[in-house]
Amino acid sequence: MSNLHIPVLLNETLNVLNVRPDGIYVDCTAGRGGHSAEIIKRIKTGKLVCIDNDADSIAYIKEKFKNENRVIIVKDNFANLSRILQTLRITKVDGILLDLGASSPMYDNLGRGFSYHHDAKLDMRFDQTQKVDALYVINNYTAAQLNTIFINFGEIKFPYRTTKAIIAARTEKPITTTKELVDLIKKNLAWKILKKEQHPARKYFQAIRMEVNQELNNLKNVLSQIPPLVNYLGTVAVITFHSLEDRIVKSAFTNWTTDHTPKEVPIMFSKSVFNLITRKPITASKEELANNPRSRSAKLRGVIKN
Repeated sequence: MSNLHIPVLLNETLNVLNVRPDGIYVDCTAGRGGHSAEIIKRIKTGKLVCIDNDADSIAYIKEKFKNENRVIIVKDNFANLSRILQTLRITKVDGILLDLGASSPMYDNLGRGFSYHHDAKLDMRFDQTQKVDALYVINNYTAAQLNTIFINFGEIKFPYRTTKAIIAARTEKPITTTKELVDLIKKNLAWKILKKEQHPARKYFQAIRMEVNQELNNLKNVLSQIPPLVNYLGTVAVITFHSLEDRIVKSAFTNWTTDHTPKEVPIMFSKSVFNLITRKPITASKEELANNPRSRSAKLRGVIKN
């Protein structure tokens, strides 16, 4: 497995976070520690909490930061952010980073079953200790459930023929590998879809991965916890990789930056909880796109606490 991981929108993220030397920061999706390594360079007396629910990532960053006493490493789901900080006796933080989706090393580790280009056991779990994996979803979900995740998470308009084929195939024998699933998908798509540049299984794999890891629910959960955890002038930076994530983040940020004081209340100076740092999402430069194709769909949004 390759440990090469280029952090996406690195400089732009650091600008949004505006790291203070004495601040407390949380990297909710530490991964291989690319963003974390640059954040810690800017911290002197503060702390950095690194969270990840992938055991490989935790092992990697423990080695990476083994001589760094300013870093606290926690294996957990970022949806448990409030509880994590409470356990660490941290009441407020000065910045929070979320770099969403699966990391490049997860795709590089072919045994994890994230890639539709290589044959492997159906898995796709971020947290290898959880019971529900892609194998379970494909072989146990009803046709209605599969159609729902394909439509909602894969944004596939008409998945019904593929779903019917999956149900029929698993009746004969369980579907256990990524290749079996890819072949089923290819056999049941129209030629005009198959000849497109994007891989025909891409959206199906995305949908299954998001269901397995409950990605959108976890994102909504953590966003609901963040506002009271952030100090005055603290910042929140979120990097998304597809429209479903970005829509949720944009909605949360709009809510946080809107003054909810009723018009009839006689207050001279009312204000919102946060201000936008990024009026529009920041995307990768031409140089970054050339060096890191993964950045092509990345969008960075940021807010600062009032």
